[in-house]
Amino acid sequence: MLFNYEAVDESGAKKTGAIDAINVDVAISSLQRRGLILTSVKDAEGSSSFFGKNMSFFDHVSNKDVVILSRQLSTLFEAQVSALRVFRLLSGESEKHALGSKLAVIADDIQGGASISAALAKHPKIFTPFYTNMVKAGEESGKLDETFQYLADYMDRTYELASKVRGALIYPAFVAVTFFTVMILMFTMVIPKISSIILESGTEIPVYTKIVMGMSNFLVSYGFFMLGLLVVAIFFLVRFIRTPTGRYVFDQFKLHIPYISSLFRKLYLARIADNMSTMLSSGIPIVRALELTSSVINNKIYENIMGDATELVKGGKTLSESISNHPDQIPGIMVQMVKVGEETGEVGSILKTLAKFYTREVTTAVDSLVSLIEPAMIVMLGGGVAVLLASILMPIYNIAGAQ
Repeated sequence: MLFNYEAVDESGAKKTGAIDAINVDVAISSLQRRGLILTSVKDAEGSSSFFGKNMSFFDHVSNKDVVILSRQLSTLFEAQVSALRVFRLLSGESEKHALGSKLAVIADDIQGGASISAALAKHPKIFTPFYTNMVKAGEESGKLDETFQYLADYMDRTYELASKVRGALIYPAFVAVTFFTVMILMFTMVIPKISSIILESGTEIPVYTKIVMGMSNFLVSYGFFMLGLLVVAIFFLVRFIRTPTGRYVFDQFKLHIPYISSLFRKLYLARIADNMSTMLSSGIPIVRALELTSSVINNKIYENIMGDATELVKGGKTLSESISNHPDQIPGIMVQMVKVGEETGEVGSILKTLAKFYTREVTTAVDSLVSLIEPAMIVMLGGGVAVLLASILMPIYNIAGAQ
């Protein structure tokens, strides 16, 4: 395939031209090896056509794919296979074209003299900074097979924990959607027809029935308008959350929701302990470990805490002292455990124990939450329908009894 490119060379001069390559990744890799800083690479053979587009949906490499790849890399490096041959072999054997093409580019970079970590770092959508820094530490220690095994185990744990939380909330979410759907159908389709019968009868209407009928009339008259407002509100809320200020406000809000906040805190603490344990066990310096951990927590509050801790450690303080300034977010037990680890020289081991503890706590909290939500949602659904039916059917019974 032919690709047109725009780039800047080392002297700052603009360069344009075309390059022939099997795919865009190989084209980018070849141009980067020439010392060019790319600003644009486009398919010259018709990138505007529907079938010619590189659709990211089909080009997605999942967490599971990276876990399997890490285990394969660990096995091959343990068997003393050369790095170039490892990536060449896996690129040809990969069932996913997207991942196979990336591995081919990585193999080309390694053949061109790049280190494995540097070659992986060119694909941040697949290999995170945490991943590439772990690989770099493995290269420096000569234990790449153990490093890739660490990474596979770590990603398995994080994926399992996140899946546990998401999976546990699927059923309550389904019940909630069902509840609101039933309520809307009742208010907009069933109640208006029954209301007309009650009004035509001329009998006295109870107050609670008038309230239900009023709500029904409001939804029928202004339902689409309210739906439009809701869609607009959600749109602007999502845009606000994507801003730095909005993300900070949303992350802070998650830590103040009754009961749920405890679950989120334990989830972030498990993530911090697991990240730090994995990196320290691989020989990554504590300052770099803190920097990388702050980038993968996915919460601005804890990200800022880890950033402050990084600066304090750089200034000569211990890790336990650096994280002790935030008692609301970092519990005293964690601080004391880390302090014991510092005194015994087993910080990595202590953090691993803490990670297991908080992971169990998250699992227990999720199970407890689901066990409370499920019956509450079912009762709410049944109760809501019962109240609506009672409000409408009671006047009908009165009409029938009067005749």
